[in-house]
Amino acid sequence: MSKQSDLREAVRVGYAAAALQVAGGGTACCGSGSVEIDENFGSGLYAEAEREALPTEAVAASLGCGNPLAVAELREGERVLDLGSGGGIDVLLSARRVGVSGKAYGLDMTEEMLALALANQKKAGATNVEFLKGTIEAIPLPAGTIDVVISNCVINLSIDKPAVFAEMYRVLTPGGRIGISDVVADDELSPSERAERGDYVGCIAGALTFAEYRHGLEEAGFTDIEITRTHSVADGMHSAIVRAVKPARAELAIVTTDASGGVSCCG
Repeated sequence: MSKQSDLREAVRVGYAAAALQVAGGGTACCGSGSVEIDENFGSGLYAEAEREALPTEAVAASLGCGNPLAVAELREGERVLDLGSGGGIDVLLSARRVGVSGKAYGLDMTEEMLALALANQKKAGATNVEFLKGTIEAIPLPAGTIDVVISNCVINLSIDKPAVFAEMYRVLTPGGRIGISDVVADDELSPSERAERGDYVGCIAGALTFAEYRHGLEEAGFTDIEITRTHSVADGMHSAIVRAVKPARAELAIVTTDASGGVSCCG
C-alpha cells in the first residue's frame, strides 16, 4: 500500500471510530477519538441556537475547526454541497437556510459517518437533504450543478488537494462560490515542521500554507480569493475562512454522445 493510500485509510479509520463513538453516546473530536472537545475544534464553534436546532448526535459528531455557514451566506433556493459532511451538522443547518426550494448535499467516504448522518437527517425531519458516498477528490455529481461548496476542516485531510480544488470548480455553476473553514499554516512552515505540530488525522500535518492554498485555488480557476485566519490551533497553524468564486463567464463542460453511443466531453 502506498503512503497516500495509508494516509487515506488512517483518515477513514479515525473518523469511522469517531462516528461509532458518537453512536454509542460519546462525543467526537477532530480525528482523535477523544470524548473531550478541544476548544479549537467541534460544536463549540457554532451558536447555541444552531446547536439546539439539531439532533444531539449531529452536534456531538461535529469535528470541524470553524463554522463555514457563518460566511457562506446561503440563500433560499440554492444548492449547497458539504465536502466531508461527517455526522451532518453543516448539511442540516444548510438545509434550513436554503429552504424547501433548495437542496443540501453531504459527501463523505466513511460508511459509519454516513449512517450517522442519515439517522440525524431522519431525526431532524429534513426532506431537502441527500447524503452521498464518495471522496472529495472525485465528487459524484455532474458539472455545474452546485451553487455553493462548503467544508469544515476536511480539505487539509485530502491526499490530493489539487484534485479537490478542481472538483469544487467543476461542480459549481458559473458564479458559484465556496465558503470553507480549514486549517492553514504560516508560509514559513515546512511540511516537516507542520508534522511536528500534530498528526495527519488530527487535522494538522496535512495543512497547506496560506500561499499554497491561494495558489491551488488560482490554478483551479477560482477568483476573488480571500483567506482569513480566525484562531490559532497550534504554533503557526490557524483555523481560517476561505472564500473564492468561480467566474460567472466560466464555461460548463459540454457532454455529447457520438455516433457509436459513446460519451465525449469538451469545454
